[in-house]
Amino acid sequence: MTELDVVVVGSGTAGQTAAYRLNAKGLKVAVVERSDRPGGTCALRGCQPKKFYYEITEAVARCRHLQGRGIAAPAVGSWPQTRAGKNAFTDPIAQRTVAGFQDAGIEFLQGEARYADPQTLLVDGRPLRARYHVLATGARPMPLPIAGREHIITSDRFLDLPELPARIVFVGGGFISFEFAHFAARLGPADGRLHIIEALERPLGPFDADMVARLVEASREENIEVRTGVKITAVEKHAAGFTLTTASGQHLEADLVVNGAGRSPDIEDLDLKAGGIAFGPKGISVDRHMRTSHPRVFAVGDCAASVQLARVADYEARVAADNILADRDGGKLSGIDYAAVPFLLFTYPQYGMLGHTEAALREGRVAYRVSAGDHLTWATYIRVGMKHAAFKILAGADNRILGAHILADNATGLINTFKHAMLAGLTVEELHRQSIMSPYPSRESDLTYMLEPLLA
Repeated sequence: MTELDVVVVGSGTAGQTAAYRLNAKGLKVAVVERSDRPGGTCALRGCQPKKFYYEITEAVARCRHLQGRGIAAPAVGSWPQTRAGKNAFTDPIAQRTVAGFQDAGIEFLQGEARYADPQTLLVDGRPLRARYHVLATGARPMPLPIAGREHIITSDRFLDLPELPARIVFVGGGFISFEFAHFAARLGPADGRLHIIEALERPLGPFDADMVARLVEASREENIEVRTGVKITAVEKHAAGFTLTTASGQHLEADLVVNGAGRSPDIEDLDLKAGGIAFGPKGISVDRHMRTSHPRVFAVGDCAASVQLARVADYEARVAADNILADRDGGKLSGIDYAAVPFLLFTYPQYGMLGHTEAALREGRVAYRVSAGDHLTWATYIRVGMKHAAFKILAGADNRILGAHILADNATGLINTFKHAMLAGLTVEELHRQSIMSPYPSRESDLTYMLEPLLA
């Protein structure tokens, strides 16, 4: 039986962050990973791989928008070439992940982890004891209750397809479906017919309804049809492709059906009940210190009942590692604050969201003021031929930012600026003054136009 200070279950971005941070402080750490491709979703199947497709998507989309404005012929995207570039990046990750652990002196154990009791993990049946555990098992594609679901490929597989067919249906109106549909619209066949099917009355439920409507409008102009209030009940395979049947008895033909319904915590095989660890449908229950119901077990990243984002996972892992050190040394525990978490859809245009939506503020009866605009005709967007740029900024009674929503080609940078303003507690007036000296003309200098209606 191996005696350790910390066992980390999962080798993704959260697991690595915790393991390296604790190892650097002199703790004896082991990482357990059941996959034969260590490295985690973000590096292998999510954040990093999808950005290879996004970068080409953005270039193609921009050229199409600028055709006749200086671009004589639009760029043509190649899914196979993009996939080859992605694979050149992802193929070495598993080997590099294991080598990194070994070089740092972190023990790497490949196998299935599950609890035998609150103090003992079994790894392929072998007991492994440690003073602390960090659970970082991530998430997996959410299963769909649809007859014939074996014909639906997961989001994990989509980015590894050698080529794209013309007719693709994405089941679920979340960010995965929107991002992948936008990739397919620019990198797939020119005659592609793309559908996003959402069972609820609107897609992208957690996001601002007005901004989602603008994104849907932009998507439809790229031959992406978004259908809401439609429940898929069955998928049937035949020689010419697939037939999807809806609850109302309608049929939709497709060459490929993709599960874009999101991801659920990958915790079923841990036997958390045996470990005395509370959990629910959204993941492992944790407090603001990332501690579970077991005082020496922490959960971080997508397996925890928190926010499923890679940088949030890193943040949570740092907090958990720091609290393990504080517990060992009798120090002060640190907490995590999710108040200023940016969300970004890598569609084109991008949609960035930070803080509250109008609906959430109204439901909470929070007083607010709004500055908003859509189909912006500012020079920054005229130059790139973008017709659907939009924004919505929400400020509270104290004139501090409560929410920011950006639909543009640089939503990442703009939302990050608002994030810093929220963390620093800047008022609208202070952020406006700081933005006046932004490089001009740029998307960042446009912040002054967004904020001016909110000036006291």
